[in-house]
Amino acid sequence: MPLALFLARERQIAGAVGFPLDDAWIHLHFARNLAEGAGFAYNPGRPMAGSTAPLWTLALAAGAAVLGPSLALAKALGVAGALGAALLTRRAAAAFGAPPAAALLAAVGLLWTGPMAWGALSGMEVTLAALLVAAALLAHARGRLVWSAVWAALAALARPEAVLLVPFLALGRPPAVRRLAVFGAITLGALLPMVLFSLWTAGAPYPATAAAKVEGGLIGWLGGLREPLAVALLARPGRFLLEWVAWLAGTQWVLPLALVPGLGLAWVRGGRALGAAGLVLLAHPLGMALLAPYRGPAFQEGRYSIHLLPVAFVVLAVVAGASTPAHPARWRRALVAAYLLAAAATLAPAATRYGWAVQNIDAMQVHLGRWLDAHAPPRARLAVNDIGAIAYFSRREVIDLMGLVTPEILPYRRRGDGGIAEYLLATCPDHVVIFPAWFPGLAARADLLVPVHRVRLERNLVAGAAEMVVYRLRRCAV
Repeated sequence: MPLALFLARERQIAGAVGFPLDDAWIHLHFARNLAEGAGFAYNPGRPMAGSTAPLWTLALAAGAAVLGPSLALAKALGVAGALGAALLTRRAAAAFGAPPAAALLAAVGLLWTGPMAWGALSGMEVTLAALLVAAALLAHARGRLVWSAVWAALAALARPEAVLLVPFLALGRPPAVRRLAVFGAITLGALLPMVLFSLWTAGAPYPATAAAKVEGGLIGWLGGLREPLAVALLARPGRFLLEWVAWLAGTQWVLPLALVPGLGLAWVRGGRALGAAGLVLLAHPLGMALLAPYRGPAFQEGRYSIHLLPVAFVVLAVVAGASTPAHPARWRRALVAAYLLAAAATLAPAATRYGWAVQNIDAMQVHLGRWLDAHAPPRARLAVNDIGAIAYFSRREVIDLMGLVTPEILPYRRRGDGGIAEYLLATCPDHVVIFPAWFPGLAARADLLVPVHRVRLERNLVAGAAEMVVYRLRRCAV
């Protein structure tokens, strides 16, 4: 039902299928280049670590090599990831001791959340990450050391925040040297290729996307960002924690119970194995804030947090299952009915947000990509601040003004619009496609930019600004 509701609202509002984020087109563009033999590159011929979810990009590329790149492929993989995550969540809950009814409700509960339905249809990596987290939990519950480490390490390649799960799984049983060594070696082995590729192509041990987006924390400090300690250690972690609790409550009202009260009972009823693993639910917002902050846990329907929903539902299933009253059939029916009613109240507005998000991306970035394909010369170079659909549909070389796949622009960005103008004059793209609201000083340069096409959204939900403009560069240095 949730997927059908989302698809119906997508059709009603957007009039066609699409993605609710421009970032999904970035993954598909990378995947198409890989499938066509151009390597892990955004602009063919230039390898670039421009994906913080390389496992998802590789999965799309594998599918594209067989079936061709398409929106339907990305959505099918996303739906498969969501269904697989639900099945493994049920098995993990049962393995930790939840009765069959509670384990089944954990799986249904996961599927009946707006963020999971959004993730399944978004073209993003979140359901793959949730699937791998659920697999790691199941292996951990069964005492399979190597496989729990493998699935957790792969989850980190699908969604980098999932790396926080690794130490809690490692400590979920007595921390013998062998256990810690296995988790450390497997995690390092999984992440090392990405680290080396990032060093080679982006000059940092993390993808260029992270360098461009991170706003502080440890990764920001390593990249030269300095901020007051009160912000880094107190204000932001506190804000992220509150946002995390609010997001869980908005997703399903019972989910915050999986935090402090649920974790306490999980230690009692599920033992150290579940209790320690569940601590990642508290560590997640704090880790985001302290390590590599970029927006918060609730940003864009919780795209940086959805992968942990299987953990929350497993904790709740074990805790609730141990409290089953004497009449399990009556308890089961009442609980399922109450949950579905509560879920329906959040699913409807989530589906509407999804529909408008698809409409926004289709009406702006997809439209501009197709317009540039029709109006720009085949060898034109485009300087853009949203690189997904514009690059995918135009198939032109892009200069990324945000630095996600053009890391050399980052020093210029730090100097503001004047630095961006200097970079444009030095690189001389044929067109500049930006949100004027993001670059007011640049957009005001009539001596530099001539507007030739613009799109304005009447109801903007997810685009960076309501208006995006295509400019022709009036002059350049080369």
